Amino acid sequence: MTGRAREYLTVHELADLLRVKERKVYDLAASGKVPCSRATGKLLFPEAEIRAWMMSPRTGPAGRSDRPNVILGSHDPLLEWAVRQSRCGLALLLDGSRDGAARFNAGEGIAAGLHVLDAGANTWNEAFVDGECSGQDAVLLSWATRRRGLVTRPGDGGRYKGVGDLAGRKVVARQSESGTDILLRHLLAREGIATDDVQFTDPVRSEQDAVLAVAEGLAEVTLGLESVAKPFGLAFVPLVLERFDILVDRGAYFDEPFQALLAFCQSPVLAKRAEALGGYDVSGLGGVRWNA
Repeated sequence: MTGRAREYLTVHELADLLRVKERKVYDLAASGKVPCSRATGKLLFPEAEIRAWMMSPRTGPAGRSDRPNVILGSHDPLLEWAVRQSRCGLALLLDGSRDGAARFNAGEGIAAGLHVLDAGANTWNEAFVDGECSGQDAVLLSWATRRRGLVTRPGDGGRYKGVGDLAGRKVVARQSESGTDILLRHLLAREGIATDDVQFTDPVRSEQDAVLAVAEGLAEVTLGLESVAKPFGLAFVPLVLERFDILVDRGAYFDEPFQALLAFCQSPVLAKRAEALGGYDVSGLGGVRWNA
């Protein structure tokens, strides 16, 4: 799932991959629950078989998901491009991370794009899906790390050092279901700024719409993506490296549409597109970050 796999994993490497203690790995090997072999007195685990084991359904045959071929959740320009360019047959219904998780739980799509900060643990998405989607037979796959910051008009970039400078400014609002709104409210609270001290516009529902509002002069600034600000020639003040992950139904992972998307994303074309957009790191694409 992630580039070229190593042939074998050590106990330590498998513990890191599964996010368990090494003692648990020894227990799994002793019980025969994971494929392994022994060489020169050490346990070794064939990576390809381990990843197949991680992705295997809990019950029943692999694949054949009854969910509609729709990707839900948060808007990501690179993902939107990849779905179109790969001709994988998947549709998009993108209206925020919270909306995507709720629709995913209701069986309205095979996957959901998420970028939800857990401020307490300073992690992205894992705590959210553990709480909101723990009953689903699903896995959380890494998509990209994205640079997010303040997007403003070219001549105004020097006015902003951080969210502390948003008080009294007209700021593009995002819908409450979005990961961006969750992040912005956290950043404002950390700086001691009440939301009433900020002049918010009516909410917009995509990354492009947020940046377009600044480009058209409808607002002074937004908390946007570098990759979207760049084509508009707007100023960008980086603030956060955020994780964007994809929660996917385990059965649907094996079905042809999602496999077609993954195959396309593992080609050099996707990496070149990410580099051209700017603000992306896709080196970990496809890695398993959470496993139900």
